[in-house]
Amino acid sequence: MSDYRTSLSVLVGVDPVLRDSTLTGLAFDAPSTVTVKHDLHVADGTLRRVVVDVTGVVEDETIPLEHACVSCCVREDAVPTLARLAATGRWTDIVLALPVTAEPLPVTRGLAAWCRPGEELAALHLTSTAVVVDIDTAELDLLADDWCAERGLALTDDDERGVGEALVTQLEQADLVVTTGDDATGSGLVERLRAADSRRVDGLHALSVDQLAASAHRTEDAERRAHPLGARGALLPGSVGRTAGVDRSWSLELSSPRPFHPDRLLEQVEALGTGEMRARGAFWVANRPDSLCLWDGAGGQLCIADLGTWDEVAAGHEPHTRIVVVGAGTIAEGESARARLTAAFRAALATDEELADGGLAWLGGEDVLAPWLGLRHV
Repeated sequence: MSDYRTSLSVLVGVDPVLRDSTLTGLAFDAPSTVTVKHDLHVADGTLRRVVVDVTGVVEDETIPLEHACVSCCVREDAVPTLARLAATGRWTDIVLALPVTAEPLPVTRGLAAWCRPGEELAALHLTSTAVVVDIDTAELDLLADDWCAERGLALTDDDERGVGEALVTQLEQADLVVTTGDDATGSGLVERLRAADSRRVDGLHALSVDQLAASAHRTEDAERRAHPLGARGALLPGSVGRTAGVDRSWSLELSSPRPFHPDRLLEQVEALGTGEMRARGAFWVANRPDSLCLWDGAGGQLCIADLGTWDEVAAGHEPHTRIVVVGAGTIAEGESARARLTAAFRAALATDEELADGGLAWLGGEDVLAPWLGLRHV
């Protein structure tokens, strides 16, 4: 049976000009489309909401927030605004643009719950989460060490995310990737980083509201993409090009059933975790065999964390160590980077001899990774 509810799509990105250009195109794509743009102003704790359709600006309001954060933005303004717009019956499609650099999953998780029958947004059905990317600046945005705060894109006073961290999160979670530009390396990086089951549209002119509303958003898909075990495998060089020119992007999959040796991991963490690359995956450590640990690096920043036990977080998966790395450079630079990463990865792994006693040697003793991973599970 057809779903006659108003469609709701979510748009994200790290470039405010590109985001606004995309919204303008969508607003004029069809007279039955309305766009809602949110911008946070951290300094004075306010939210600006701009609603636009083919006739022009419908609303332009600044609202004080109890807490200037994306969650408050959605809870306090987006939900009632979306419900009110849907109730008019004036539009068949709504596109909600989040503040630039915002992560889509926490928002779409909440929206999906509110769109259920009997909830406040029951008149809406959640379709696509889309990210718009300029591939001409993608290499810099994804791999360099620029901070969101340095570009005036911080979402909170204490936002310490890099631009690369924000953009890769959007790319890896989105249902639809929309690109503009023609840089071959930027295109290759986007292709290597986007979710394997996402769709891609090249050129803002090629994007339509119908494409956004073509399928229903599945929260479980977004959750799976965001999970460290959902990192994409390495793609072969030359297999991803969608634009003319030399694609200097590269990928590397580092994988082993063995855990890291805690002391040698500390010795090799700089070689494994720094540099202009995106590295993502999961690992385990010999002295905490039950822990599934996160490896999440972008733009020279690295986060490692204990996510819980393998049984709790990844039921059905045997403990293993797997990190997928994406970077860019000349052929020689790519070969050098992959060789360095492979050597550091192998050096950090526990040896078969060290694991031969079943882990007895790891009982007790100092846990050198506790400052980063917390206390071991007992």
